[in-house]
Amino acid sequence: MQKYWHVIKIGFANTLVYRVNFFARAAFSLIPLLATIYLWRAVYRGQSAGVGGYSLAGMTSYYLLVTMVDTLTAVNEDDWQIAADIKDGNISQFLLKPINYLGYRLCLFVSGRMIFTAVSLLPVGLFVFCMRRYVVAPPDGMALGCAALATVLTGLLQFFMSYTMALAAFWLLEVSTLIFIVFAFEYIAGGHLFPLNILPPAVEAALNFTPFPYLLYFPVSVYLGQVKGAALWKGLGMEAGWTLVFYLLALAVWERGIRKYSAVGG
Repeated sequence: MQKYWHVIKIGFANTLVYRVNFFARAAFSLIPLLATIYLWRAVYRGQSAGVGGYSLAGMTSYYLLVTMVDTLTAVNEDDWQIAADIKDGNISQFLLKPINYLGYRLCLFVSGRMIFTAVSLLPVGLFVFCMRRYVVAPPDGMALGCAALATVLTGLLQFFMSYTMALAAFWLLEVSTLIFIVFAFEYIAGGHLFPLNILPPAVEAALNFTPFPYLLYFPVSVYLGQVKGAALWKGLGMEAGWTLVFYLLALAVWERGIRKYSAVGG
């Protein structure tokens, strides 16, 4: 266990080198968020009722929460780094040392998210403070606790999905196309662009059987009290199930890939 704690400390040190870059990324990512909020304000200006069960405050809170959950859980460059490790032969050292590559990458992911979140606190916190009159609190402590659990599962699901996709580098010279295709699905079906419950019920129900809503939309909906009762426990079960599926898939793809892997030279 001590070796993985050492990896986390290395991740802290490496990530802090880019703290100014992270701060700028967090600050400038608020510009499209601000544009989205003003767009929805224009939509609500001509509406006498809410849209998809959301008031203006609820819709604004939705996008603020999307930004926060994305900051906590999004995979930055981990998939590209994993693919590069395979192509460049850097994983050979992990085959000779008593350290698990999946555990190593997970530690780097966690340390990177912690530093990025800490650096993002100032710009994102100021933005949320300026929008405080639109912020909606969770309906109760249960919603807050379940939202926190769902966010942890979201981070793990995002990581295992990206890790599994990056392992395609064992067979493909370039994995960027695969990553961009999955990202496009995630951006729309994950609720980044709009809340999924404004879609027709049949479409939303079908999407709930895929992993994409659990990458962003589900924890935000739990916080806002949009998912309750049996639907809440079913959603948490689905999210945990998809996380386990991609964890096992990551292990299986790694085992198959290692059999094909070969490295020459030092």
